[in-house]
Amino acid sequence: MKKSDSIVEWVEKAEGDYETVVDLRLKRKKRQRFIIAFHCQQCVEKYLKALLAFYEINFPKSHDLEELLSLILEKDTLLAPIRKDLKELTPFAVEFRYPGEDITAEEVQAAVKMMKRVRLILRKRLYLKP
Repeated sequence: MKKSDSIVEWVEKAEGDYETVVDLRLKRKKRQRFIIAFHCQQCVEKYLKALLAFYEINFPKSHDLEELLSLILEKDTLLAPIRKDLKELTPFAVEFRYPGEDITAEEVQAAVKMMKRVRLILRKRLYLKP
């Protein structure tokens, strides 16, 4: 697999998560909040991995967005300001999907806003249209 093929594949998968968020948000069903937040995290994770592939940086199988960003910052320090959003999105990969955890409509709304903001930033880094 060529480097560019890997990047395209990561972007395609990320866009699938993005489209899932957009579609599910229209339904406004409470029990889908966890799924929406999960796909927000997944979209950003896959864009980070696309950027890691773009920069030819090896990375572990990880859902920790801050860990992935740390690897990118070695080549692109201008992305440091997105760390706060990544820290807030990371728990949606796993923790909020277990019984006993809850997520509010406001938390989902914030996750969607963070995902959209970070997605645009990372797409620009990959020379993709917004």
